[in-house]
Amino acid sequence: MKLQTPSLLYLVCITSLLFILSKSTQPPFSCDASDPATKSYPFCETTFPITQRVRDLVSRLTLGEKISQLVNSAPAIPRLGIPDYQWWSEALHGLAVSRGMRFNGTIRSATSFPQVILTAASFDAVGIEGRTIYNVGQAMGLTFWAPNINIFRDPRWGRGQETPGEDPLVPGKYAVSYVRGIQGDSFEGGKLGENLQASACCKHFTAYDLDNWKGVTRYVFNANVSLQDLADTYQPPFQSCIEEGKASGVMCAYNRVNGVPNCADYNLLSKTARGQWGFNGYITADCDAVATIYEQQGYVKVPEDAAADVLKAAVEKRKLSLSEIDRALYNLFSIRMRLGLFNGNPVKQPFGNIGLDQICSQEHQNLALEAARNGIVLLKNAKKLLPLSKTKTTSLAVIGPNADSEQTLLGNYAGPPCKTITPLKGLQSYVKDTRFHQGCSAVNCSSAFTDQAMNVATGADRVVLVMGLDQTQEREKLDRVDLVLPPKQQNLISAIARAAKNPIILVLLSGGPVDISFAKDDPHIGSILWAGYPGEAGGRALAEIIFGDHNPGGRLPVTWYPQSYTNIPMTDMRMRPEPSSGYPGRTYRFYQGPKVFEFGYGLSYSNYTYEFLPVKRNKVYLHNQVSSHVVGNSNPPGYIPVSKIGTEVCDKIKHQVTVRVENNGEMAGKHSLLLFVRPANMSNMRPVKQLVAFQSVNLKAGERAEIELELRPCEHLSLANEDGTMVIEEGSYFLSIGDKEIEIQAVK
Repeated sequence: MKLQTPSLLYLVCITSLLFILSKSTQPPFSCDASDPATKSYPFCETTFPITQRVRDLVSRLTLGEKISQLVNSAPAIPRLGIPDYQWWSEALHGLAVSRGMRFNGTIRSATSFPQVILTAASFDAVGIEGRTIYNVGQAMGLTFWAPNINIFRDPRWGRGQETPGEDPLVPGKYAVSYVRGIQGDSFEGGKLGENLQASACCKHFTAYDLDNWKGVTRYVFNANVSLQDLADTYQPPFQSCIEEGKASGVMCAYNRVNGVPNCADYNLLSKTARGQWGFNGYITADCDAVATIYEQQGYVKVPEDAAADVLKAAVEKRKLSLSEIDRALYNLFSIRMRLGLFNGNPVKQPFGNIGLDQICSQEHQNLALEAARNGIVLLKNAKKLLPLSKTKTTSLAVIGPNADSEQTLLGNYAGPPCKTITPLKGLQSYVKDTRFHQGCSAVNCSSAFTDQAMNVATGADRVVLVMGLDQTQEREKLDRVDLVLPPKQQNLISAIARAAKNPIILVLLSGGPVDISFAKDDPHIGSILWAGYPGEAGGRALAEIIFGDHNPGGRLPVTWYPQSYTNIPMTDMRMRPEPSSGYPGRTYRFYQGPKVFEFGYGLSYSNYTYEFLPVKRNKVYLHNQVSSHVVGNSNPPGYIPVSKIGTEVCDKIKHQVTVRVENNGEMAGKHSLLLFVRPANMSNMRPVKQLVAFQSVNLKAGERAEIELELRPCEHLSLANEDGTMVIEEGSYFLSIGDKEIEIQAVK
């Protein structure tokens, strides 16, 4: 089968290419005002439209020069005054060590926010710091290959830590926030026009959520995905990223979907992303993904049909037209021009005044701390053990391989942090008599020092265990096969819990969920906190929560399954259950089985109560001209295609739902309202429930507030039928927050 190369030409990441970063303190740029030769080129004329400038530039390139620009390490073209450019930079949760960034010059660190699974941090700070590093000459590019908005479908996925979780709404909202923050746009939209502070790239498009599980690798995995699951689970985050976030980049994934490599899928990249969603940025293959199409997937028979570094041969063999190469170059150079890299010296441009004072600024470090505080989840708090008293806690034992590990806090894709505070250091600031023991030499506890750790524990008033996972257990290219903690670690936790004077506090650092049923049910373990990988300020945030200077309000972004869930092959992409075969489904939306903790679960030191205020309309009237009968074979009676309702009616039936929330506790807190919808009549097509809106509110002790949440019936009450068409079923639905529900009806 021949790859449809002419329609799918994009930037190719080739990991074997090397480059040397300039040691100059001046950022690389084109169109130097002091160079009369460059000034004369039309592509340097900033008053011209970018489309005109790009066409002029591309017209001046030789075939060899054109092809050279289609890889991540694009070389310089000295005769036109164009410097080299590195497309590959990383900023998953702060600027990371990557090919486009270096930290061995004036700037040696950057703010490290919590890993994505814990938080949706303030991304404008990341974009600002990226511009700073570029402005001082330590960066070769401003195109960041983030965010990762794949659905955290299976709890064993090693890269689940990079995502916002298992619900398709949350990654979509996260993507919009990330892209607008990084690219420098305002949430009102469009303030900067075509200008970019930095460029964001939504990845990995699409249905990518397996790396290396029991010998099945992402390079050869063929994800068999129904049109139904594509429409309502895998694709919505990418649609939001493109349509609402206005992302300037998209990365296609390694894996195949229904037999076709993502990076060779005309329907996915051209028809869907560009045609239906209006994407007009650049598309990049994941690193070596194009070579994988030939070398490992065998989708094409000759390398010219797959690899970008032999495009010249493809042109000569007439497998590829020159116009298609030009089209790819228009996309690439348009981004570089939007970044201002062809407008003369960047220091004199709109983002040129972003200086060294922005790197590791107090404001950015405060944001990292606040993000960690807000993301940490309190899972258990028997007999209100937490918060500990600052005055009555006379001595503290801090035990565990993650207690004083700076690296574990950062997760993957991290750069050198500004200032790291480990849990041990954070707790030491509260209790002078703090005793530390590692407990194990590593998180797998292959060498456990149980007796020594127990001696430290028995001598202290209170015990905090900081355990969990790290990048040796879950990461890119490494999926888990178990959901429990390493056995010797679990044994150590239980032994110390039994030996301690008082119930202990267990802190878990991990990206994916863990079956900790043993700890949940153990009366010797009084409190459990999950902290993800909380970034440079994670230790301080944990200590503030443990000693009551912050009221926890985090909610789990994924379902925590029991170990028995590992009986399900990770390769099974179905979201919906199949009772006849015993398949329980996936994520809180469809899973039918026991849970350790629910999606959205999280305790607080305060008790919050809710009340729905009377709704202005409890009936949603759909277009009365739409037939409720079959529209195509896949729509049974009573299901109305959203496309038949039309955008005008969909806009008219949007309305606000008002919820009164009250903090009945003794502490102020930040509380997340999660609005779900569930159908009165369940079917195998429908989610058990679906998150449709969320919002955080800060409330003082005893304070109440009325929060308005928008209900968009065409989006929130619809579901995908078997052919992927979004339809609304007539009938009753229940909106719920906590234990409160109200009924609404969708009628013709």
